[in-house]
Amino acid sequence: MKKIKQNVTRFLRKYRMDYLDVDIDLVIDSFLSEMQRGLAGKKSTLDMIPTYIEVGADVPTNKRVIVVDAGGTNFRVATVYFDNQKKAIIENLRLYKMPGVQHEIGKDEFFKIIAGYLKDVAGAAQNIGFCFSYAVEMFPNKDGRLIRFSKEIKAKDVVGQFIGENLNRAIVSMGLGSEKHIVLLNDTVVTLLAGVGCQNRSFGSYIGFILGTGTNTCYVEKNTNIKKTKGLDLLKSQIINTESGNFGKIKQGKIDAAFDKSTANPGIHKFEKMISGAYLGPLCLATIHKACDDNLFSTGIATALWQISELDTKDMNAFLLYPYGNNSLADAAKQGNADDSLTLYYIADRLTERAAKLTAINLSAMAIKSGQGTDPSRPICIVAEGTTFYQMKGLKNRVEFYLKQYLENKLGIYYEIVSVDNATLIGAAIAGLTN
Repeated sequence: MKKIKQNVTRFLRKYRMDYLDVDIDLVIDSFLSEMQRGLAGKKSTLDMIPTYIEVGADVPTNKRVIVVDAGGTNFRVATVYFDNQKKAIIENLRLYKMPGVQHEIGKDEFFKIIAGYLKDVAGAAQNIGFCFSYAVEMFPNKDGRLIRFSKEIKAKDVVGQFIGENLNRAIVSMGLGSEKHIVLLNDTVVTLLAGVGCQNRSFGSYIGFILGTGTNTCYVEKNTNIKKTKGLDLLKSQIINTESGNFGKIKQGKIDAAFDKSTANPGIHKFEKMISGAYLGPLCLATIHKACDDNLFSTGIATALWQISELDTKDMNAFLLYPYGNNSLADAAKQGNADDSLTLYYIADRLTERAAKLTAINLSAMAIKSGQGTDPSRPICIVAEGTTFYQMKGLKNRVEFYLKQYLENKLGIYYEIVSVDNATLIGAAIAGLTN
């Protein structure tokens, strides 16, 4: 068993794909440098987008708001109000497909599809809290212009367009009523807001974090540090959407780089492609195929593994949870011996470990930049969401291990990870009602 582990480690390190190849201090320094450059308006792989949304506004009770959640795969619509106890009441929840997931669509079709999704709730409220989980340049009126799509969404004509403005145009043209007051914000921002609204505790600051189909992070920054934006109230703070999935100063492994070239958006979202649910499974398969090339497996299993043309992260996780169960990797492993199965397991497991280490680096950089968390009685609240973070075998526990070792033990920065049910809908509702 020890020899097999050594063989896998040697193989991964040959291609710079192992978690041992990741230097925490160096990557965090790069993260912080890119964050600083982004806030200053200098060239950076981190957009550091001001959201013009502050933390702590009072939420009105018994007033409905339409909420929209445009995610990586699914598109949700509902209405929400907060009762007299400030409990969120979610109604009329509907689930649809995210436009552009299956094939390329044009701008007009994209917004008409979304307006059609709103048909049943358009008359319920005048305000819309719109969680749009992609890189958007925000403006003081709370509308935003799309910078780029990620998560393999195919709607290139929407890039550069104002989301709220175009949606209002579609709503009116389809006879769904007058224009709405649309507050556009990112999924990490709504996650952070949900954490603020649902925690009866005092925290030093907040971080919103998503690790599901894609990944992103936001945190609270002092306006005095946002040099690229003029006219801000320098006594206040606001949420910054970092677009951390696009962090580009990470040193890719050789297999990472080859895999990146095979995606729909080569050269961008390098960090996301190393840790998120849309990519971790396919990256694992690319690594396994390279291991076949390097003769890490016996002939029978190698032949079976080459016949696997697609591997999503759910399949990868199913194998890690039960290597002898009913899943594609386990089926292939049956064509080899026990050593082959263990080799396969170590490859998938160590890629997961690397994802956990990189995730902890991301969160550590946000915590350090916030300037908070040194008082253990008022830790930083990390509001985390995403199926990859919570369901991938061992990932969350390993993230917490690295955070404990680095943030708390080494730097004296305290944190607490929390989860909020229906965070996206609740946070979007809070934004729609308070802006």
